[in-house]
Amino acid sequence: MTVTIEPTGVTPADVLAVARGAATVVLAPATLSAMATSRSIVDGIEAAGRPVYGVSTGFGALANTFVAPERRAELQHALIRSHAAGVGAAMPREVVRAMMLLRVRSLALGHSGVRPLVAEALVDLLNHDVTPWVPEHGSLGASGDLAPLAHCALVLLGEGWVLGPAGERRPAADALRQAGLAPVELAAKEGLALINGTDGMLGMLLLAIHDAAHLFTMADVTAALAIEAMLGSERPFRPELHAIRPHPGQGVSAANIHRLLQDSAVMDSHRDDLAHAVQDAYSMRCAPQVAGAARDTLDFVRTVADRELVSVVDNPVVLPDGRVESTGNFHGAPLGFAADYLAIAASEVGAISERRVDRLLDVTRSRELPAFLSPDAGVNSGLMIAQYTAAGIVAENRRLAAPASVDSLPTSGMQEDHVSMGWAATKKLRTVLDNLTSLLAVELLAAVRGLQLRAPLTPSPAGRAAIAALGGVVGPPGPDVFLAPLMEAARSVVSGPELRTAIEAELGPLP
Repeated sequence: MTVTIEPTGVTPADVLAVARGAATVVLAPATLSAMATSRSIVDGIEAAGRPVYGVSTGFGALANTFVAPERRAELQHALIRSHAAGVGAAMPREVVRAMMLLRVRSLALGHSGVRPLVAEALVDLLNHDVTPWVPEHGSLGASGDLAPLAHCALVLLGEGWVLGPAGERRPAADALRQAGLAPVELAAKEGLALINGTDGMLGMLLLAIHDAAHLFTMADVTAALAIEAMLGSERPFRPELHAIRPHPGQGVSAANIHRLLQDSAVMDSHRDDLAHAVQDAYSMRCAPQVAGAARDTLDFVRTVADRELVSVVDNPVVLPDGRVESTGNFHGAPLGFAADYLAIAASEVGAISERRVDRLLDVTRSRELPAFLSPDAGVNSGLMIAQYTAAGIVAENRRLAAPASVDSLPTSGMQEDHVSMGWAATKKLRTVLDNLTSLLAVELLAAVRGLQLRAPLTPSPAGRAAIAALGGVVGPPGPDVFLAPLMEAARSVVSGPELRTAIEAELGPLP
């Protein structure tokens, strides 16, 4: 597909198509015109000799240092080199590509005062699959993602590093030459415009929103399968019980779980047996309250990201009336707060999932299932240690749920005396979601084993689809096997579309 960047910006789908796919990026003629108009204002300021931050002065604590006209191009190059000061492992390709596209988007809004060729150079990197090597540490999320964006901009100058085919580090000059691209000579204001934005944290947040939406639906699926395997009741998920507490996400999750539990001989076997399931434990009965609250959190976070996608995030900004004004719009507090909030929600979705796994494995609470879901417990340990792994991940997610956005540290000689830590917040959110994938995988594996052990009773359509998706890997209940490959297979099923597609083919779309 082709992503066309208009002066109005891009969509979340555009970002995903470029970050995770091979979409071609083009700049609309209106975008080039808007950038040229903005640039003419900066050229006028230069000609008039007016002092303007970042155009004729230094940066940060050096904002009052005048820079002579003949040294202003040098100033922009020095800015990029000095700010490319990150350390640590390289950020994933998808994050860097999202960040570059979003910086192009910001420049395309026509308030940054850069020449169109600067945005075109970034587009060339994307279209030739030249991905800068961006270290994981360096951004404080105020003045934007300065260091990560500087590592991207440095490649435009023919300096720095890029990611090689196998993830290795290669000289940028070699990569540009092989792609047939030439380095860019920056003019006044352009270096600052390339690095002063929230593009890294916004890119990570948009990727996380997409992943969280899928995982929260899969959390409904694994919860329903676990409840079915434990002979739980479907009554707490009836719509009239959620209409009287009208949180939107709760209603959606309850409706999903209720649908997933229908047409099940396993459920029919005890539906009217009040002695068997008078009232289920919280981890079963309250599944939609927790997953639903996470859905509502995600809706809030999505709203924040959508606002940021149409925001001018730069400093200074060029206004249509010719003014160039210093702003604080680069501060990442909105994104940092949102990411921390979503990390808390996702952590709890994983925590309640682990509690259901523990019940499935406990012979005193699993309603006639064998201990640790092993037909021959004692010699065999079944899924005992899979629950250990889940417990360890839950503990890590609780640590990661501690907010990064309260961790401001002053920098730049107290000029930048409050920072957002939005980069750290969005980066750890992605780790929480990756961990949630593993937790739901353990629940899926345990639920499938539990449903297999309920044979000859036939499970729900969702249960049959889950057994089909994992059955070729896990096999029937029996002696212990090497468990790690089964857990990796379950992770792939949770993160991928196949199981959800199979279930939706039977039941219709699961929101």
